[in-house]
Amino acid sequence: MAKRDYYEVLGVAKNASDDDIKKAYRKLAMKFHPDRNPDDKTAEDKFKEVKEAYEMLSETSKREAYDRFGHAGVDPNMGGGGGPGQQGFGGFADVFGDIFGDIFGGQAGAGGRGGQRSNVFRGADLRYAMDISLEQAAHGFDTEIRVPSWESCETCHGSGAKPGTKPQTCRTCAGQGSVRVQQGFFSIQQTCPTCHGTGKVIPEPCESCEGVGRIKRNKTLQVKIPAGIDDGMRIRSGGNGEPGVNGGPAGDLYVEIHVREHAVFQRDGDDLHCHVPVMISAAALGGTVKVPTLGGSAEIELPEGTQTGKTFRLRGKGIKGVRSSYPGDLYAHVVVETPVRLTDKQKALLRELETTLKDDKHSPQTRSWKDKVKEFFQ
Repeated sequence: MAKRDYYEVLGVAKNASDDDIKKAYRKLAMKFHPDRNPDDKTAEDKFKEVKEAYEMLSETSKREAYDRFGHAGVDPNMGGGGGPGQQGFGGFADVFGDIFGDIFGGQAGAGGRGGQRSNVFRGADLRYAMDISLEQAAHGFDTEIRVPSWESCETCHGSGAKPGTKPQTCRTCAGQGSVRVQQGFFSIQQTCPTCHGTGKVIPEPCESCEGVGRIKRNKTLQVKIPAGIDDGMRIRSGGNGEPGVNGGPAGDLYVEIHVREHAVFQRDGDDLHCHVPVMISAAALGGTVKVPTLGGSAEIELPEGTQTGKTFRLRGKGIKGVRSSYPGDLYAHVVVETPVRLTDKQKALLRELETTLKDDKHSPQTRSWKDKVKEFFQ
């Protein structure tokens, strides 16, 4: 399939400035990034297309070659440099760090077009799933969680080198972290394959951390769960994700809330719903019935002849959401219970009662149903 024009991919004019190209890429990359569109092949393909266009237009030599010769000028099969996504032009993480480093406060991608590209990346975000009860979600609470973390190695003090030795300047790149490769009329700058952009090599790695300079441990964090939080919401703990690479900023930790199913209440936004079973006698005669709430119990007055499905609204007895000014309501749905396991005496009393209820005036729903049946068969 023929490739689209790189300027068209980014939605910029051919005379666009460096800043215009960078802004266009940032906007599109954020939109189609795989982390924001999991399992979306179309978004993934668009992201790759946008990344390729930016890689070509963000460096002077590549852009000039593209402007003169089109895609043939940057095609590795036509004598140009490494293709998009290949080692010569840097991988996905390199481009991602170059554009988004300023958003996260890092120094990723220093130098810009034609300058030295630093192999500095922001750390990955972490997700921590937490199950809580409806009561905890409604009232909020403080808790502690344990998450994996990286700490400086005590043996080598973070250098990664065996005690008594030290890292040495990389001979391949002379400590620059990048090298230039001449391919045809292109001069391509790429991450040093020996030191991977650090500018240092470790001849004798530390045995405790295997040359990484860090040890993985667990750390305890204090987390405040706000009152009114709902199922699926997330709490961000800045800087407590994976550490950055080569001095890049750490990622964030996201605590994802899952509210367990409640035995009595069902939540709908800030409102609560519950079923209130009542005896047939209480429904017929009316009276006071106690209703549970998250703050104790409340009472509702049943009118005479209450039917199943009758709903009573208790204002302010729901949950005050995280972004709400007032608490929601509690809806109590009446369920009239049919008695079971009756004694002979109870059965006799019911039959006696039944003989006195033959008049349809005592059964409004039955009378309405019979009228509808008659109309149906007419």
